[in-house]
Amino acid sequence: MRDHPQEGAAAPDSSDARPARPAEHGDGGAPASDRPSAAPHGARDDSPCASVPDVWQGRATNRFQWLLAAVGAACMALGIELAVDNAWTSGLTPLVMAVVGCVAAGLLVLFGTLAFVHVAVRVDKDCLEVRCGHMGLPRRRIPLSHVVDVDFAPRVTPCHWGGWGYRWRPEQGTGVIVRRGEAVILRLGDGRTFTVTVDDAEAAVRCIRSRLGLQPKPARGAA
Repeated sequence: MRDHPQEGAAAPDSSDARPARPAEHGDGGAPASDRPSAAPHGARDDSPCASVPDVWQGRATNRFQWLLAAVGAACMALGIELAVDNAWTSGLTPLVMAVVGCVAAGLLVLFGTLAFVHVAVRVDKDCLEVRCGHMGLPRRRIPLSHVVDVDFAPRVTPCHWGGWGYRWRPEQGTGVIVRRGEAVILRLGDGRTFTVTVDDAEAAVRCIRSRLGLQPKPARGAA
């Protein structure tokens, strides 16, 4: 006998036979191409803020200062030799003056050279700090709130400042000059300026200008 469907059997539900949504449509039916996509892992951010570090550090070194330090040490050695090996028969006063003069000159030359063998510059969100020599003295700390502008100097020489070290010139303000080359020039709110020679000074200028909210200046050679 041929089987017949029983009477009263429910018909198949047509709603269960709906076609699946296309794979290229996301939530809400929007095309996948219109949905925002996450940046690939390791993608480079070229925005200006991304190139500015939280703390910038740089330094400059002048190895020629070691030669001057050797001259200072020789002066001190001469003074000590005069005090120890002399028979003191030529008179007390001249000998004391010679010894004191040699030792004092040696100490002055030693401090003046070793203090400026190198300079370290640190820029954070609050200030620029300059530390000289191995002991970090002299030290200068300038709050960025006192800075109104900053410039890059491609070439600064000790001849412009009258020598190496912590310098002052009426027309140029104060500066820490340890070698010839590029430098950072800060213009302060009271009209004074401060100059420091440091390697990669352009990066320091970009960092400070970003902290101050100033527009970046065109690169060298740009029209």
